[in-house]
Amino acid sequence: MHAVQPSQLRNIVITGHTGSGKTVLCESLALSMGVINRLGSIDEGNTLSDYSSDEIQRKHSLNTSLIHGFWNDQKINIIDTPGLLDFHGDVKSAMRVADTVLITVNASTGVEVGTDIIWDYTGEYYKPVMFVLTKLDAERTSFNNTVQELRDHFGHLVTPIQFPAEEGLGHHTLIDVLMMKQIEFSPDKPGSMTISDIPDLYLKRAEEMHQELVEAVAETDEELMNRFFEVGNLTEEELRSGIKSALVTRTFFPVFCTSPLHLIGSERLLNAIVNLCPSPIERGPEHTICTVNETETLLQPDPLGPTVAFIFKTMSEPRVGEISFLRVYSGHLETGHELIDVQTGQVEKPGQVYTMLGQKKIPVEKLLAGDIGMVVKLKDAHTNDTLADKGTLCRVSPIKFPIPVLATAIIPLTQGDEDKISSGLHHLHEEDPSFAIDHDVEFNQTILRTLGETHLETIISRLQAKFNVKVDISPIKIPYRETIRVASSAQGKYKKQSGGRGQYGDVWVRLEPAARDSGFKFASEVVGGVVPTRYLPAVEKGLHEAIEHGILAGYPVVDLKAVAYDGSFHPVDSSEFAFKIAASMAFKAAFDKAKPFLLEPLYALTVFAPDQYTGEIVGDISSKRGKILGMEADVRMQIIRALIPQAALTPFHHALTRLTQSRARYTYTFSHYEEAPPDIAQKIIAEKET
Repeated sequence: MHAVQPSQLRNIVITGHTGSGKTVLCESLALSMGVINRLGSIDEGNTLSDYSSDEIQRKHSLNTSLIHGFWNDQKINIIDTPGLLDFHGDVKSAMRVADTVLITVNASTGVEVGTDIIWDYTGEYYKPVMFVLTKLDAERTSFNNTVQELRDHFGHLVTPIQFPAEEGLGHHTLIDVLMMKQIEFSPDKPGSMTISDIPDLYLKRAEEMHQELVEAVAETDEELMNRFFEVGNLTEEELRSGIKSALVTRTFFPVFCTSPLHLIGSERLLNAIVNLCPSPIERGPEHTICTVNETETLLQPDPLGPTVAFIFKTMSEPRVGEISFLRVYSGHLETGHELIDVQTGQVEKPGQVYTMLGQKKIPVEKLLAGDIGMVVKLKDAHTNDTLADKGTLCRVSPIKFPIPVLATAIIPLTQGDEDKISSGLHHLHEEDPSFAIDHDVEFNQTILRTLGETHLETIISRLQAKFNVKVDISPIKIPYRETIRVASSAQGKYKKQSGGRGQYGDVWVRLEPAARDSGFKFASEVVGGVVPTRYLPAVEKGLHEAIEHGILAGYPVVDLKAVAYDGSFHPVDSSEFAFKIAASMAFKAAFDKAKPFLLEPLYALTVFAPDQYTGEIVGDISSKRGKILGMEADVRMQIIRALIPQAALTPFHHALTRLTQSRARYTYTFSHYEEAPPDIAQKIIAEKET
């Protein structure tokens, strides 16, 4: 396949809430471009973009996939993305390298959770957006209601380009108010689009919507506004030019109509992609970071410039190994091209360069600036790495993945599989950086942090399928702490005689409460040599060992000062070992008298939720012993700030998902330790005793 110039490229990512028709839209566009000869089915598991075994099994997109085709001599790269919120890491990585975002909206359900969240991503990356209404041939659809919802959520700049002549069963005709024509489609027949004049029945509505379109586009450009005032209208060509410019500046968001399952609207949408969506040249230079002084630089999409390519997705395939999806931002990329991984300085020499058609790899001579493809046989480069010609000191700004919030411990089902689990998770993390792996040293637990339960299930399933490792899950253990309320003193005396040389250590220790988060401090007030100086380090060591496993429930003891102030020794039998044991005995005796209590970790919680859910969320936080610190409004969301016990975080995750149908999101960070309520403390102590 020949190389394609940047001006002939359109890089599109298709996103949307789960079930909004993304994958079927990809199929419909592929069939219309002649890439495939029949429409695949999600139920039959034979779609172009959902080809992995877990996607076929779950009947949902779980991975980013890339297809391409040609339309009117322009190459269109289309990235299909998952709709499930648990896999939005792939959505963000695909959006990072696309030039235009198509957000699919089910016309029978309207704006949903994923629609809102994806819209926020487009603002973060400052990407042009087109809305594509799907399933207009389904029952209970409402074009008007859906457009109004879009405007309510995303502002008055949302403007329809088309409206359906009829909705529901039998839908096959669109009225296009940009072209001011009627477009008819023969359902299920590619290449059947016919264009004719608008019938009188729809003409008045079309004229009104055309006027709205003209005014919306004119408002985005001073020259077009002057032209509109002079003539009272804009030509179709002026509208196209204005829309393209306004897409780039995010001052116009067009709405298109489709029924992908029956190929209705697909050819018109392809025309719009070619005529309205910006090429890499029109989208403009990429912002990069100079590695010398960390300043921002602009990288032009010039095929003759230095090669700079960015890896946005890493996957591994049986018998192939690791494959890297990338976009070339400058220069060109070809097989054997020697490059430097800007992050590590490692030399990389990619194997064959491909462009993708789902799982099918099509070898290409080279990829030019602006194009998207795939390479194999990279040594160490992974997602978020920039490959560049030697001496090119800039890197593409990395993808900011969603923060994983659901923490779960995993346990090998087969003893001795720990190394295999670690290796497998490492490889899976290279494919999906949106989950995190931690090792809790205190409890010797491997902790997975995921975006949700489905995300967790998928990682565990892939761990078994790819690395033949089975694991079980369990709740993470909470790092409670123990401390004291009042000062107390006790003697620790260790005396042992066993026929030969004995053991003798005698020390008095005073425990004093200290400020929260001050840890543990040791001091000596021994005078007169009653405890020789050489044994004081052993006393301190004995105390340190004692606080590592507390008395109440076996948790470390914190926030106290231990003072050795008296004791005695034997000139023959005393030893460091004896004084270490004596110090431990003194600590335990004094600790019991110091009114000990349990501390629990509290986390600062920030919840972003639609206003209608705030009452239930606040109630749930309070029911989980959380403390509401305040609330504030932020555009379409309410922000709730609270403190919540760590033990309540996982139950809160499940409750929030249920209460808001996943419309809310949250973050948390460790705040401080606080005294656990007596009933909670008693329960924890009882669990340790059993």
